[in-house]
Amino acid sequence: MDDVLRSALRRLGPLSRVESFKREPVATQRRLLRTLLRTAADTEWGQRYGFREIAEADDVVSAYQSRVPLHDYDDIREDATRVRRGASDVMWPGRISNFAVSSGTVSDGKIIPVSQEIINSNRAFSMGVGFNYLVDTFNVQLLLGKHLTLPGRIEEDENFPGTLVGEISGLLAENAPGYFRAIFQAVPNEVSFIPNWEEKLKKIAEQTFDMDIRLLVMAPTWALVLFDKLIDVYNRRTGASASTVGEVWPNLQLFIGGGVALRSYRDLLEAQIGIDIDFLETYGASEGFFSFQNDLDDPSMLLHLDNGVFFEFVPAEEQYSENPTRLTIADVEPGVRYALYITSCSGLWSYDVGDVVRFTSVDPYKILVAGRTSEMLDKYGEAVFGDEARAAIQHACDETGAHVSHYHVTSRTIEDGDLPGHQWLIEFDTEPADIAAFEGLLDAHLQDVNRHYQIRREAHAFAGPSVHVLPDGAFYRWLKATKENISGQTKVPRMSEERDVAEEILDVLGMKR
Repeated sequence: MDDVLRSALRRLGPLSRVESFKREPVATQRRLLRTLLRTAADTEWGQRYGFREIAEADDVVSAYQSRVPLHDYDDIREDATRVRRGASDVMWPGRISNFAVSSGTVSDGKIIPVSQEIINSNRAFSMGVGFNYLVDTFNVQLLLGKHLTLPGRIEEDENFPGTLVGEISGLLAENAPGYFRAIFQAVPNEVSFIPNWEEKLKKIAEQTFDMDIRLLVMAPTWALVLFDKLIDVYNRRTGASASTVGEVWPNLQLFIGGGVALRSYRDLLEAQIGIDIDFLETYGASEGFFSFQNDLDDPSMLLHLDNGVFFEFVPAEEQYSENPTRLTIADVEPGVRYALYITSCSGLWSYDVGDVVRFTSVDPYKILVAGRTSEMLDKYGEAVFGDEARAAIQHACDETGAHVSHYHVTSRTIEDGDLPGHQWLIEFDTEPADIAAFEGLLDAHLQDVNRHYQIRREAHAFAGPSVHVLPDGAFYRWLKATKENISGQTKVPRMSEERDVAEEILDVLGMKR
């Protein structure tokens, strides 16, 4: 009976598409590119670059890459603003009324047009993640209770009446299927869209402490804050003395994380949840949903090749060169860092997402997110990437029994006679017994994995890591003190060559440099 149900699930649209692109990955991406070009041929961008002619070329990828340049947000800002004002057929056919804040704020950030087609694709993606989990585990217990998501808010844009603007998670919540709202949704959207995050998390805790929650979908960073409030509400309302989420929601089955690397927070989440559940990671952004973990035992994520997004990859070291190499999945290699560019059914054309990815497999195509393109420290030629810093912290934690909640790595202040080096501002959930030993483990791991760093350390031209321990709640205090609006997309910057963030954090805490 189980095999019959699994077979039936695999034939459903979201999973049948996955099975199809796994069989023909390169052909699927080429067909998708042709479709996107033909669909947008009569738009302003289509006429500007000759999409109709490109779509009919024998080698559609080469034709596309020879005529359509790589773009960043500055290249589309003016047209995106025109679309917000109501202009039709600019980057994508028709008029677009939904917009996602990719970074910054509504007033001065990066605002990405969100077509109905990309909303439909992302909704199918989310369903596919759930179906894949059910096929893999046959854990039907997941379907017997409520599902709690933590979307960001959306609102009508007062500057552009008739349009909605906010976080992509909020737009998807607004467009959630009726059956999900009626059967599974734990809290209504009016609660999810409360603008003040302190108030919102408290309200969610108050409404769900006595619910049968089976699934959580949220950024790990905000889950940790919610869990504290949930346990506090539960104990006050019931007179209990619970210390874990599992005592509040004993039937919890699955945590689906996105927005930040789940592996950085999994130990903390497991400790705070306190019962054995499954964890899955997804990779999505305002520009689209790109990959998902399709195997519980493999942290890398399957690149979704038929979700309205055509992918290009530029070797990270070439990204800002005059003529960077533009690769497709047909050309990528495991272990190499690539800057990610996408072409989408929302009218983005070879657009810089701002992330660096690394393939772990090309059969099938599976990736890990190595960090933001800005997540690199290279002020002194050390070339330390975000994923290397994360791995160094994990190594040091594994060896010392420590747990890290949040961290920020920056260049040290250099005084007379000092060597250049990195300062690590770290908020520990469990602090190591010996900070100097922790620093040594960070240093040793970076020397093992990064030749540039190792050479500078061996030549005594670069100092080892200097860890500055921050008190509990330090980064959250900094966010509240320095950000006008905190949202689901508000993240702690992990790395910066400049000391602006570090100085702000230390100022808020009243700590010495």
